[in-house]
Amino acid sequence: MIKNLLFDLGGVIMDIRRENAVEALKQIGLAEADEMLGLYEQKGPFMLLEEGKLTPEQFREAIRSRIPHPVADSDIDNAFLKFLIGIPLHRLHQLEQLEQRGFNIYLLSNTNPIMWQTKIRDEFTKDGKNINHYFKGLITSFEAGMMKPDPEIFRYTAAKLGINPAETLFLDDSQKNLDAAALVGYHTALVPPGTEFIDKMPC
Repeated sequence: MIKNLLFDLGGVIMDIRRENAVEALKQIGLAEADEMLGLYEQKGPFMLLEEGKLTPEQFREAIRSRIPHPVADSDIDNAFLKFLIGIPLHRLHQLEQLEQRGFNIYLLSNTNPIMWQTKIRDEFTKDGKNINHYFKGLITSFEAGMMKPDPEIFRYTAAKLGINPAETLFLDDSQKNLDAAALVGYHTALVPPGTEFIDKMPC
């Protein structure tokens, strides 16, 4: 019996567009943006930021060292944030409806403090509430010090949130992440681009 719903954020709840960030980063001079910024996994400073191994300040310096001219912190952040489009209001309402149906709602996201403390935070306030209204518990890669698809983050999530994987449905837009979760005993559901998580719900 499914008691818990564990959501990925980008591509499931929040609409994203990698190409926007790649183009914006290239415009400020980061020629390697396309190879470093992935849809599901990052490389270089982007990966280290999501793993919590670089602070935002260290990340910006690492990016700045790869750009052949001066660039402000705000320019780096604004280009990076182009990755995130936003959360349609109906998805926030659907999260509330699922909680009303008796599910415990949780979030597990590969993300970073620059996005988490700005655009992500703001998108969850658009209906007059905040992110803690929608989720009983939150796990972020940068706070956990590890990332999907490492199976260890799914074990960490179960322990930290006090949930049983066998009673939990994990929803993600990456099959690799779902496969890792399944190894730990979670039920899984793929939410491909262009589909809605509400259609993947257990009866």
